[in-house]
Amino acid sequence: MSTLTKLALGAMGRLRPKPATGDAPPRIVLPAPEKAGGLPLMEAIAARRSQREFARTELPMPMLSNLLWAANGINRDDGGRTAPSAMHANEIDIYVALPSGAYRYDAGDNALQLVAGSDIRRITGYQDFVDEAPLDLVYVADHGRMTLIPVASRESFASVAAGAITENVYLFAASSGLATVIRAWINREAIAEALGLPHDHQVLLSQTVGFPAS
Repeated sequence: MSTLTKLALGAMGRLRPKPATGDAPPRIVLPAPEKAGGLPLMEAIAARRSQREFARTELPMPMLSNLLWAANGINRDDGGRTAPSAMHANEIDIYVALPSGAYRYDAGDNALQLVAGSDIRRITGYQDFVDEAPLDLVYVADHGRMTLIPVASRESFASVAAGAITENVYLFAASSGLATVIRAWINREAIAEALGLPHDHQVLLSQTVGFPAS
């Protein structure tokens, strides 16, 4: 679907997901993430960049597990995460838009929980490449977890946390030969409706990940 078509449908409140492709199991237990290897940090930083052309090849489950763990997985016995969060609120949920459905990443169980049995990739952004790229991540702030943070500061704090997660994804992509780009030009209302989010959840950003087209 073209960008202009998406803009028109979004303006009319008619931007909708596509039917899912393939089976959408209610829960996917991911392989244990590999916490070693990859490029040295300085080399990954040097290779970090945004790319907007993606192959349609889906990520293997071990790579998807590694990606999500790097993004915001648990890396300490006390439940600490790979990305920072003020007051240890861990307010950011990662939603994974796949051709078979949309899932919420459960870092504690290293699993994906089905939230929508449709292909919501086309509504995760106005850019045309999001329709066919194999994976779109959506970052959602749950303000109900931020009770220790003043209301006026919650959106900015959550945005900082989401930004840290996106950079983790960028560095993982650079280290693993993947392409990625962060996107803020999104229809937040359409995404929230497709994911069935309650009123105290705020869609912040999206990020596309996949193998480079070349």
